[in-house]
Amino acid sequence: MNSKLGKLLAVHSTSPAFLQRAAIVTALSFLFFLTALGFYLVWQNFLYFVLATGFLIVQIFTMIGWWMQKRNAVSIYSNGIVYRNRSIEWPEVSGVSEPAGGGLTIDLKRGNSLTIPSSIQGLDRVESFLIEKLGDSLRP
Repeated sequence: MNSKLGKLLAVHSTSPAFLQRAAIVTALSFLFFLTALGFYLVWQNFLYFVLATGFLIVQIFTMIGWWMQKRNAVSIYSNGIVYRNRSIEWPEVSGVSEPAGGGLTIDLKRGNSLTIPSSIQGLDRVESFLIEKLGDSLRP
């Protein structure tokens, strides 16, 4: 429990669809890595080793991205919201908008903003909670 922000009301993590895509890419790149490595072992052609290395690099970067996405979560508290390492209290929020590329932008009174990507599950519920909590006057 975050004592400054009060009681935890909801947590919205990365959508399972995004995690599933990363898992499929990881599985396929590992399968192609093993196949290319097998071809290299059988025919001793260096190009198969280069191809296997490329698939291994794709797999490693996908696993890193998957791990980073699993850490993304929006936590809604009774007195504020937390996304990644930023905690924002309700009085600091000046507006909520949807950018053209998707996601949700929370405008702050200090002049800066917090953008929550569309990969967060239940982003429409986060937006409706913000509007309900802060009033309809936040909409531009």
